[in-house]
Amino acid sequence: MTEKTTSVADAELELVLEKSRDNIMITDGDGRILKAGSKCAVIYGREIEQMLGGSIYDLEREGVLKPSVSAQVLKSHRAVQLMQTTETGRTVMAEGFPLFDAKGALYRVISFSQDLTDLQLLQQEYELLQQKLQQRSLAHDAEVIQAQELTFKSAQLKELYALLQRVAPSDANLLMLGESGVGKTAFAQLAHHLSPRRDGPFIEVNCSAIPENLFESEMFGYAPGSFTGASRQGKPGLIEQAHQGTLFLDEVGDLPLSMQVKLLKVLQDGKVTRIGSTEPRVLDFRLISATNKPLQQQVEAGHFRLDLYYRLNVVPVTIAPLRDRPEDIPLLLERVLERLNARYQQHKVLDSRARHQLIHYAWPGNVRELENVLERSYVASPGTVIHYDEPDPVLRAGGTAPAPSLTSAQPASDLDSGSGFSSLPEALDAFERQLLQQALKRCNTTYELADYLGISQPTVFRRLRKHGLQVSKG
Repeated sequence: MTEKTTSVADAELELVLEKSRDNIMITDGDGRILKAGSKCAVIYGREIEQMLGGSIYDLEREGVLKPSVSAQVLKSHRAVQLMQTTETGRTVMAEGFPLFDAKGALYRVISFSQDLTDLQLLQQEYELLQQKLQQRSLAHDAEVIQAQELTFKSAQLKELYALLQRVAPSDANLLMLGESGVGKTAFAQLAHHLSPRRDGPFIEVNCSAIPENLFESEMFGYAPGSFTGASRQGKPGLIEQAHQGTLFLDEVGDLPLSMQVKLLKVLQDGKVTRIGSTEPRVLDFRLISATNKPLQQQVEAGHFRLDLYYRLNVVPVTIAPLRDRPEDIPLLLERVLERLNARYQQHKVLDSRARHQLIHYAWPGNVRELENVLERSYVASPGTVIHYDEPDPVLRAGGTAPAPSLTSAQPASDLDSGSGFSSLPEALDAFERQLLQQALKRCNTTYELADYLGISQPTVFRRLRKHGLQVSKG
């Protein structure tokens, strides 16, 4: 390498060290600091001149690096990621990477330190707000709040609503936490509606529904002709479509590790580059994520990146399960019935026994299960009243209290007078066939039928074959 080439490379390295958002440190195989970034003084309270030539082991003993990520890399000969607490009281996430020579000897460690103090302060502010909300008595407990498509009166959701009103005007990332079916998407939409971005797009991405081999092109888009089969016009990715709006990543715990790295870079740089292009596009969006998985455990297991977890979990929003807020169930029943009546242009009602049974069921599947049970019963109804019937054993196994199997079959007097069935199994088979026939009028595939009836697709296939029925495709 010529002297001129060496000087250019040194100049480029110095610029990277000075301008990087992270503090970069380069040490040799003995732990001596060869290069350090300009953010040393802010993060570690030591000027570059004080650190160059020094030993990371000495700095660790002095409490400047607590602990030293480079020391951990030199010890383990592998990449290491850890949290540090500095003398200046800052919280830092550090990553260290080893470099090996041609003989396999470790001769350099390059580390990147990212100051998370501002994110931590925002989380502390959130925790203080939560404490104030818990301490404050709600003066209007009986008051029903209607927000977007949500209707509720429970203290838990009132506190949640107050929290969203507080944080929605900011661009802080939200992480929706709660059991499956609890309504995380609805609350994400509410946060979008309460924010200044309400007139922008709300782009929803189900991270578990996109095949991994298509994930990058769907999320980041692609340039014209970037791969075989690519559109001639190219395609903007879902992240790009969220520009000036909100990007909602549902089931973010299922995000592939390779995509976690790319998403983190987008969040850090505020730019996205389509596949096959070298031109980055500057984006402005608010990120809301949701998961029913314990992300912290996934981080510990190595399935989720620690740095991305901290980026997503700025303001955690926990949504209580339906069993912990039974006062919301009557409102949900009315809201779902209202939507079903509008969709099917009918006017059906629940009888008192059915309503009582639904209100006192534990709902392990939360709001989604309630909607499925009610719609399944609604479409099976030939009359205008949805009656109470015997408990469904499948639903009973899923909760602490039995859920009703609701029908709107004729009253008992009508069934007694000429049903034509000689046994209960014969009557149940006839009812099952009738229900499938009604569902086939609205569904075109076995997957749609499964979702519509609240059962698995293989079960749908077996039931159709049993009754000699079929769908057009699927």
